[in-house]
Amino acid sequence: MPKIDLSRHLMDPNSPDRRPRRAAYALPTLFTAGNLFLGFFAILKTFQGAMEATAGILGPNISLQHACIAIGIAVFLDGLDGRIARMTNTVSEFGKELDSLADVITFGIAPAVLAFVWGIQFVDSLDNPVARENLQRGGYFIAFLYLLCGASRLARFNITTNPVPKNPGRPDRKYFVGLPIPAAAGFVAAVVYAADAAPILFWPFSFAWLVVLAALSFLMISTWRYRSFKDFNLLRPRSPLTVVLLGSFIYLVLNFSQPVLLALAGTYVSSGILVRLGGVLRRRLKQRPPEPEHQVG
Repeated sequence: MPKIDLSRHLMDPNSPDRRPRRAAYALPTLFTAGNLFLGFFAILKTFQGAMEATAGILGPNISLQHACIAIGIAVFLDGLDGRIARMTNTVSEFGKELDSLADVITFGIAPAVLAFVWGIQFVDSLDNPVARENLQRGGYFIAFLYLLCGASRLARFNITTNPVPKNPGRPDRKYFVGLPIPAAAGFVAAVVYAADAAPILFWPFSFAWLVVLAALSFLMISTWRYRSFKDFNLLRPRSPLTVVLLGSFIYLVLNFSQPVLLALAGTYVSSGILVRLGGVLRRRLKQRPPEPEHQVG
C-alpha cells in the first residue's frame, strides 16, 4: 500500500508557492479546540463530583470518573493535533500558542483540581483539626506546584529549539526533555479512574498521594529523557503483527480499562526514572577503578 500524502491532497492549486488550502489550517485547530473543551468539561465534572461528595456520597463518584475520561481523551487528541499539522504542512505559530494555552487548562488546571478533590478534600480520619488543616494546606500547595511546574514545562518547550536531555539517548530516536504535561495529567486521571473515583478518606493514603503529585511536578521540570514517539509514522504501511497488537490493545482498553490505562500511564512515567537511574549506575561502574589482581606464590 503506498504512503498517503495528506499535504498534497490539501494543497491549494491556485497558490503560487504551493501553500495548503485555508480550510486545512482549521483541521489541527479543531483537535486543539476539542482538547480545550474536554479540559473545561473535566473541571465542571470535578466540581459536580465535589458537591456530590459533600452531600454524603463518598463511594465511587461517576462525575469524577467522567472527569478522568475527559482528561484521557484529551491526551489522545493532544497527540494528534501536532501530527496532523505536520502531515498537512499547516504548522503555525498561532496553532502552537493555542495548543499551549489549551494544555495549561486541560493538563494543568483540570488534573490539579481533580487531584485535590479526590485525594485531599474529603479526608476524615484525622481527629486533630489542626493536622487536618495542615494536610489541606499542603494539598493546596502541592496541587498548585503541579500546575506551576506544568506551565513552566510548556514554556520551556515553546522557547527551546532541538532540546537535548541530560541523558541523551539513541540519535535515531526523538525524546522529550522532562515528563510531558499530558503524560502527567494522564497518570493523575488513570490513578483516580482505577480507584473508581471514590474520594480518599484515610490520611496516610492522602499523604502518599501528595508525594506522587510532588514527584510528577519534579519530573515535568527535570531534564530527564522521555520518548516522544514523534518518529512513529501513522501513515506508513503496517505489518499484520502490528494490526493484531493494536486490535488486542483496543480490546484490553475497552474491557479492562482501569488496570490497563493505569499500567500504561505508570510505565511511561516510570520509564524516565528507570532510564535516569540506569545511566547513573553505568557512569559509576565506568568510573570505578579496576581491582588489582592477586598473584599466587
